[in-house]
Amino acid sequence: MKDKIIADINSHFALADEITAKAGLIEEAANKIIAALKNGGTLYICGNGGSAADSQHFAAELIGRFLIEREPVKALALTANTSILTAIGNDYGFDKIFERQVDAFVKSKDILFGISTSGNSLNIINAVKMAKKKGALTMSLLGCGGGKIARESDFSLICASNDTPRVQEMHILIIHILCSAIENKLFLSN
Repeated sequence: MKDKIIADINSHFALADEITAKAGLIEEAANKIIAALKNGGTLYICGNGGSAADSQHFAAELIGRFLIEREPVKALALTANTSILTAIGNDYGFDKIFERQVDAFVKSKDILFGISTSGNSLNIINAVKMAKKKGALTMSLLGCGGGKIARESDFSLICASNDTPRVQEMHILIIHILCSAIENKLFLSN
């Protein structure tokens, strides 16, 4: 068991090294989000399972606070309203749970930020397509080579691993880095 624990830790740090090499892309993602927020846009976030939790975590850090006392940042996780999710899922199908919300809320100055470890979640793909139809910027945080979502999104951050737990660990690291950058740029810099 100890060998497995050590292997998991080493795998984590190896993937973190790969993410370090993408610091410029992470900065570019932060700048795109910051520009949209400064323009009065909202960051809409969606994902399934652990990525749904990451979506809510991301929105919570921005609406609440990350590291400093400040005004709330306009962010909303499309994963949080169980009545909406189950109504859409029941009436239209699970593949439409985010798309329908995007159609209702997202405007051209907004960003849709999809999170998927597989890169192939159909409900995220449908949401991205709808957001593009509305003229919004689409961004994604992905694993497994990016999958179909990377081909649909305007901008993607991809973790080069098929190991779901390691990908999710990198996703939360990237989310925290984005929160820090957003907070610093919007509230601490001139």
